[in-house]
Amino acid sequence: MARKGRAGSSPAPGTILSFMAALLFLLLSGVIFPVRDWPAEPAILVMGTAQDAGFPQAGCTRACCEKVWTGQLQGAHVACLALVDPSSRRAWLIDATPDFPQQYHALQANGYRLEGIVLTHAHIGHYTGLMHMGREVMGASNLPVYAMPRMRRFLSENGPWSLLVELQNIRLLPIAHNERFRLGPFELTPLLVPHRDEFSETIGLLISGPRGRKACYIPDIDKWSKWGQRVEAVIEEVDVALLDGTFYDGTELPGRDMREIPHPFIVESMERFDRRSTAFRQKIHFIHFNHTNPVLDPDSDASHTVRARGYHLAKAGQWWTL
Repeated sequence: MARKGRAGSSPAPGTILSFMAALLFLLLSGVIFPVRDWPAEPAILVMGTAQDAGFPQAGCTRACCEKVWTGQLQGAHVACLALVDPSSRRAWLIDATPDFPQQYHALQANGYRLEGIVLTHAHIGHYTGLMHMGREVMGASNLPVYAMPRMRRFLSENGPWSLLVELQNIRLLPIAHNERFRLGPFELTPLLVPHRDEFSETIGLLISGPRGRKACYIPDIDKWSKWGQRVEAVIEEVDVALLDGTFYDGTELPGRDMREIPHPFIVESMERFDRRSTAFRQKIHFIHFNHTNPVLDPDSDASHTVRARGYHLAKAGQWWTL
């Protein structure tokens, strides 16, 4: 049984260790964008890699999250991309995550102005960061928010998001499936994908830049086989493919029906793409990792397997010029 500390006595060793672990966690969790040299040309930048609830996840006492709570493993913010234009110091975010304060600060601290946000769908990790636009926090003025029809309707007709529209904290701008739109030097094309569309449709994005390079971002999809087009054709078209890697395999959530939260397991994606060339596989960077996904530990067998088979795992701070 732990002894109570007395006035003038030394703290118990367990207390010191707990304090140091908590301090280490705070320090590590703040180092989320280890970028020494930010891009000098228009680029996409990874601002987070975790599934909607982040890593560690609230209420999780399993070994996966315990390593982060105790400072043994670095956590991860929710999956998000930034499009940055160094010449104008303008930036756009793809999705407004629960970790928006840290992700926005990383841009601001490096001299970028946030010019707008593109939303992929209405699940908590992808739009709830909009709360920071309101009068309780930033009090933003007409920040452009690009969204599909159902997503715009969801925000316009449901509080508290509707208040952001009424008070003109945000300005909803329409985008449409397979119709290109421009953000500074970037051109984006939304692609409808099948997902659990309770409140909105879900999109992936094709992104092209002034150098003629392209990327695709598909953080959420039910299964590749359910999509109306072949994902291989999309990957062939781009230089970088950031793809749904939510779960490594179907064993991560014992007692849970994985059909309720369908995603292409990383092992399924690798089995599908293994027949492709090395150059094809090297384009692929998995992202949007659930807190249970073993690839969040870079030293895990799963991480080694992914890399050994010619694929990549997205990391916060990575960037590619377009």
